Order: sequence, then structure tokens, then C-alpha cells
Amino acid sequence: MNFSLLSTMLLALALSCVCLFSVGHAQPLSGNAKVSALFAFGDSILDTGNNNNLMTLTKCNFSPYGRDFAGGKATGRFGNGRVFSDLIAEGLSLKTLLPAYRDPNLSNNDLSTGVCFASGGSGLDERTASSQGVIWVTDQVKDFKEYVTKLNGVVGGNQEQTNAIISNAVYLISAGNNDLAITFATGRAQSTISDYTDLMVTWTDNLLKSLYDNGARKFAVLGTLPLGCLPGARDAAGNFLKVCAEPANQWADTFNKKLAAQLNNLGTTLPGSKFVYVDMYNSLLDLINNPQASGFIDAADGCYMPTMSPVPCPDASRYVFWDIGHPSEKSYQTIAPKIIEELKEKLA
Repeated sequence: MNFSLLSTMLLALALSCVCLFSVGHAQPLSGNAKVSALFAFGDSILDTGNNNNLMTLTKCNFSPYGRDFAGGKATGRFGNGRVFSDLIAEGLSLKTLLPAYRDPNLSNNDLSTGVCFASGGSGLDERTASSQGVIWVTDQVKDFKEYVTKLNGVVGGNQEQTNAIISNAVYLISAGNNDLAITFATGRAQSTISDYTDLMVTWTDNLLKSLYDNGARKFAVLGTLPLGCLPGARDAAGNFLKVCAEPANQWADTFNKKLAAQLNNLGTTLPGSKFVYVDMYNSLLDLINNPQASGFIDAADGCYMPTMSPVPCPDASRYVFWDIGHPSEKSYQTIAPKIIEELKEKLA
């Protein structure tokens, strides 16, 4: 495998869209008494439109993105419809859509049940975000602090109510994909995979403790995707059989194992905290290895492969991936129920 070409193709996770529309207001659902809100941090797996008004190429607010979203709107979500954070919000009986915090049309009515701070292309490493002009996770926490002030105003300055919302919320985090796919794969990290994944775990630790210090107690932390099985990685030059690029999968697996272990440690050292490791790697790999069992016909290609054709496939629900770096809405819908049940069991 040509690793220079592989690293270029792995940029897909953040750059598959050089992707203009605002999302409609989220529809509230019957409340979950034990989960007050959902807050999402990290990258494009969870981003619901925070990059739309940034000076960056890493955005997806144009057609055909959002083709299967309500009204066919391109909202800035990195997919054909709803993304993983939307489905988790719905599964926790909060609302059907998790609005982007930086959406200029964000309603005060949405604040008390949660918002999304994630930014497509972002990561744990500051270089990952700064190289694309997106919102680094540390700056997402700054947005969260600003949000808490706004929330307190919405609830009439009732600090006790604000604290209750913050402490009973679930904090959904997806970070690490772009650090491996962009910063490490292109050589910017100037490090071994062992040393770099150690750094990534330390950065994750810092992120979680920062949120904890600001009142967060319930955390659902996603592992990275099987990066070598993204359509972009499979399409690397010379890979005519479109097999998964195992080195990239090994990078992801190395980080995920260290991350899961560290979450177990944090659960014993931060009083009152709860942590769930969300295994996105194997959840998606199961679909990739046996797509027909879930009604898919293609796990190697994306429905929309702009480097190959400007026209997307007729039915994205038949594809595991929407584009060269992001799962389709159907894939998220397929893996989400089991994950939601685990979150209800362990974080409620």
C-alpha cells in the first residue's frame, strides 16, 4: 500500500464535502426524567452544522448532502440525512434533531434539552483543527461554557435548575478519527503510532476532565471508525480489489483499546461520574463484513463519490457509506438501537 496515497484518501473523513441552509427547529419528544439533555462534541460523526459559517472548506451545506433530510435540506450534516447525534437524542427521548450551537437560528427553546458543539474535521490534536480552520475540541468546551450562561438566562437565573440540566445530561464525544486520518497519516504528528495514541488518550482525558469540572457527569465516548475500511481508503491507488487498508485499521484499534481502558480508570477516579465506551469500530465493521444481513448491497463504495462521479446513487439506504468518509443515515439507524439501550442502562 502506498502510504502517501493512503493518507490522502483518509482525509475523506473530514474533507469528503467541500460542502448553504439552516436547520429547522428540533421537535421535542416526551422527556426522559433521568437524562435532561444531550451535548455532542468532536467531529463530523456528530456535527449538525457548526461549520456552516466558518471560513473552511470542511463543510457540507450544499446538495446532495441532506438529500434524505426532512425537506431535502443541506443543513451542514456530513451525510445524506440525520447523523449519529440526532439519533442518540431521539433514542434518549429528547428530540428528533440535535441543533448546532453555532446555528444563527438556534431557538432558546432548544437550549434546555441540548445542542451540538461538534465540528467536522476537528480532533484532539490542535493541529488537526487548525489545519482546516475548524473548531478544536478545547474551543468547543469554551462554546459550552458560553452556552451554560445562556441556559441560565433561559431558565430565569435559576442556578439550581441549570446545574440539574448540566449534571443529568449525556455528553456524547467523537474525537480521534481525524487525528489519525489526517495528522498522523500525513506525517504531521512526527511520532510512532504507540506514542501518538498515548498522546490522544491524554488529550481525551483532558477534554473529559474539563467537561467534568464544568458539571458534566455522564459521558458516552465513541471509539474511532474502522478507518481503513472507509471507501476513500479502499480507493487508494493500487487497491483495485478495494480491500480494507489494514494499517489504518490497526491505528484505530490501537487507540480504541487504550481509550476504553482509560475510560474505565476515569470512572473510578472522578466522583459521581459515569462513562460508556461506544464501540463504533466493531459496530460498523459488522455491517461492512456482512452488509446483506442488514439490507445493504455495497460496503466498499460510498453512495456519493464526488471524485468519481458528481451524481449520487439512487438509494443511499442500500449503502453502508454515504460518501468516501461517512456512514449513511441507514447505517447509523442500524447500529444506534443497541448503543442507545446501553446508554439508557448505564447512564440513566
